Amino acid sequence: MDVVQAVETDGPVILALRHAAEDWLAERGIIQWRPREVSVEQVGEQISRGEFYVARDREQSRIVGALRLIRSDPVVWPDSDEPAGYVHGLVIDRAFSGASMGERLLGWALRRSAEEGAQYLRLDCVETNVRLRRYYLDAGFTEVGRRDFGDDADNGWFSVVLFERSLT
Repeated sequence: MDVVQAVETDGPVILALRHAAEDWLAERGIIQWRPREVSVEQVGEQISRGEFYVARDREQSRIVGALRLIRSDPVVWPDSDEPAGYVHGLVIDRAFSGASMGERLLGWALRRSAEEGAQYLRLDCVETNVRLRRYYLDAGFTEVGRRDFGDDADNGWFSVVLFERSLT
């Protein structure tokens, strides 16, 4: 697996991976993302800002995972001044489920953030997604707080648990 910065033509593939993840979650009654809340235009804007990275299978050169890695996140982490990397939108091709692809992408994000001088790698997940919370704890992250957005449909956000992993 090679992780590289996404290019414009990767947008529809990244969005298809996200849609597959949204559908998988919805089929299981897991609340994490609202189905179809992100558009191809939004993904394209994030790619143009250099935020998206894709994991490509070395043999087939196809995208098997993606994530956004950003340097600040004032919406979710408004009181944070320390240098940190923030992961959002981590998605894995369902065909690679169980192949440690998520762990490998998080490991890449840890290394990349450390190389860029960050003290922490941070992420969040919906408070009610107990399975994902356990996944992040098992990956070495620590729960450090909560960000309450309310859980109504008006604001488009669910309340989240905040996680970080020290890079020093």
